[in-house]
Amino acid sequence: MNSFEAIYARAKGDPTGISWADLVPNPNLVRWLEAIDSKGAGKRAVVVGCGLGDDAEELVRRGFMTNAFDVSPTAIQWCRSRFPNSSVEYVVADLFQIASEWQDAFDIVLESYTLQVLPAQLRQQAISSVAALVAPGGTLLLIARGRDGVDPPGNSPWPLTREELGEFVLHGLEEQAFQDFMDEETPPVRRFVITYRRR
Repeated sequence: MNSFEAIYARAKGDPTGISWADLVPNPNLVRWLEAIDSKGAGKRAVVVGCGLGDDAEELVRRGFMTNAFDVSPTAIQWCRSRFPNSSVEYVVADLFQIASEWQDAFDIVLESYTLQVLPAQLRQQAISSVAALVAPGGTLLLIARGRDGVDPPGNSPWPLTREELGEFVLHGLEEQAFQDFMDEETPPVRRFVITYRRR
């Protein structure tokens, strides 16, 4: 059993057992969608590590044809139970074994807090897998905890540096926008919200 599946299974349907489950869409995603006045009609979106599905439901609500995947079968079943009439295609999938039909397939790719829970030695491969999902002309929205390169790496969820996220450029993406701010949590957490575009 993978570690994420163990966490979801141990929760036994109680979302308070999932520390990252807010049961609402990520506010950074909502602000970004509103800022670009996104119209999803005819466009495809995918949510990496979708958890309990709130971000995916926000994308489909805005008209995107949405896929969402997680490595945890329990999480995916939970999504389907929470949103029984949803048009989101919830799938059990491993970021490190992306299906060939998903390569270069999505207009919007959301990666929110997945890279930061992976050990450093896995992140380069994960970055490659995430980048591979972005269609030509498509956009990757990345949301993560942030730190400077001279800061200690801390503990899981590990804050990421702008330098290591620069790896996306090596996979054909261009950084379009970079936000670095302290959020409204107690205590505040430093966040990066970065938009990349496929050349």
